[in-house]
Formats: sequence, C-alpha cells, structure tokens
Amino acid sequence: MALKLEEKKVVVAEVNAVAAKALSVVGAENRGLTVTQMTDLRAKARKEGVYLRIVKNTLARKAVAGTAFECISPALKGPIVLAFSNDDPGAAARIVKAFSKDNDKLVTTIVSLGGQLLKADSLERVAALPTRAQALSQMLGVLKAPIAKFVGTLAAPNSKLVRTLAAVLESKKSGAAQAATN
Repeated sequence: MALKLEEKKVVVAEVNAVAAKALSVVGAENRGLTVTQMTDLRAKARKEGVYLRIVKNTLARKAVAGTAFECISPALKGPIVLAFSNDDPGAAARIVKAFSKDNDKLVTTIVSLGGQLLKADSLERVAALPTRAQALSQMLGVLKAPIAKFVGTLAAPNSKLVRTLAAVLESKKSGAAQAATN
C-alpha cells in the first residue's frame, strides 16, 4: 500500500531521529521471509533495544542524510530491513547474526559503525563487540591489576619471611624428632 506524502514525512522524521542517536546500523535483505519470521525478528530486536524498520530505499536515503550513517546511502538497494543499535554498538549485529543462522533468507548487506561503512562480512566483528556491562568489567579489571600487583609486591617480603621461619621451625622439629628416635 502506497504511503501518502504526510505519512512519508513522518517515517523519514522517525528514522532520522533514531539514526541521529544510533551507534551502529545493520542492513539486511529480507526477501523471502514470512510475516511470522519478521514478527519474531521484531520481537527479539525490541527486547534488545534495537530499532528495526523496513523502509523504502528512497525514504531511507532521505532519513540518513545529515547523520553519521549517510555513508550507507549508496548501499541501499533491494528490500532491506534496517536495524539501529541505540545503547550497545553490537546489539543490532548480534540480533541479525543470530536470526540469520536459523533463517538463511536474511542476508546482511550493510554494516556501519561510527559513521563508517564496513563490508558485510564484518558483521561477525561488530557482533563480537562487548556490551556496556562487559566493557565496564574489563576496564575495571585493567584498572585493578596494577593495584593488585603493588599490594602483592608489598606483601611479598613479609610472606617470604613467614615461609622461611616456618621452614626453619619445621626443620628443627624434624631434627628434634630424629634425635629423640635415635
């Protein structure tokens, strides 16, 4: 069903607002997917905070104009579903990757991260990006490591002294036990 001009303006404005705030976008050809499969994909995307939209290519070009994702305009060809990651740069890539494992008709054609158009086969790398919680825990581990090594270095002489005294005590006990048995 054809959209009227006012409806088209609303769609372009909505997609533009999402694209302006998004961290990454994944475009996938959805030719051959059933309505049930698309509904399932939308539900999974909504659950992960990914904005998923099927938009005509001309409207999508207008929507991404002036955003960091303007670079995807030349790649918009054929029936494409666009998935924008809002909070986590790898979320859209993970959704599309997981869904395309079970549904081979969903073929990735566009991957853009940080305003750069990447090759479609870089979906794996983008999907492997850590989530915010994982990145924060990795950063905390990196920040904590020097402090832990410093504390270990400060405690090493004391623990070495205690181990040496324990070894001397043990050797005296064993020497006294041998003398008592002879």
